[in-house]
Amino acid sequence: MKKNRLLMTLFALMLLVLSACGNSDTKDAAAKETKKPAPKPAPTEMILATTTSTQDSGLLDVLVPMFEKENNVKVKTIAVGTGQALEMGTKGEADVLLVHAPAAEKAVVDAGDAINYKRVMYNDFILVGPKENPAAVSGDDIKAAFKKLADTKSIFVSRGDDSGTHKKELGIWTADAIQPAGDWYVSTGQGMGQTLQVAAEKKGYVLTDRATWLAQEKNLDTLKIAVEGGNDLMNIYHVMQVNPEKHDKVNSKDAEKFVNFMVDAKTQDVIENFGKKEYGQSLFFKYTE
Repeated sequence: MKKNRLLMTLFALMLLVLSACGNSDTKDAAAKETKKPAPKPAPTEMILATTTSTQDSGLLDVLVPMFEKENNVKVKTIAVGTGQALEMGTKGEADVLLVHAPAAEKAVVDAGDAINYKRVMYNDFILVGPKENPAAVSGDDIKAAFKKLADTKSIFVSRGDDSGTHKKELGIWTADAIQPAGDWYVSTGQGMGQTLQVAAEKKGYVLTDRATWLAQEKNLDTLKIAVEGGNDLMNIYHVMQVNPEKHDKVNSKDAEKFVNFMVDAKTQDVIENFGKKEYGQSLFFKYTE
């Protein structure tokens, strides 16, 4: 009898020990669960309206993921002509703008539709044309080249889309007191990449930014650079956020972050080095104020 009682007592003690261990394990597991990091909040969304050259060159494929990762933001990029991008800003249809038509940009800023206006980078415009160069244009004088194109009625392909490049082209014609028209003057209404393709097909001349040319050159074997290097061919890009005081639905918080991101020293170094490995030269140069 005593032996049975002893066994029962030992059995009860074992149950108590096991129960205590089980509770301890449960508590430890619960503690571990409470130590798990909180789930990452869903990213906010921001609309970037920009020129096609930043998209066609591949630069945004590098910069946008950097910004998204650093700030937990999902960027919706709308690549259009600068004129259309600026119009989106004046209507509050974008949060931040990255464009390259300084005179038109200043008008938007002066009207109060954009704030936090900052210079970001530059490259240059070039005139490319058929390898045969039927108009015999060369050198760095873009105005003289345009006049010769008009005089010889050589095929010229224009973007015709109110983009920064189109605005630049129109400014050159105006400086020459020329109103281009006729079968020789082709307007595509398309982005830079598509317009270069049309110029290649028609063996025409076209004004383009250098970055898009370098990125697309391998597919444009009928074209070559004809005119480059003039002081009046500089192509400057600015970034700005849409003014939340005039457009209260914009994402001003992330727009401000994007402006600061674009002028940050680390981003500027990425911009300056973009394209060096693949093309042997920078497609854009840092140019903050």
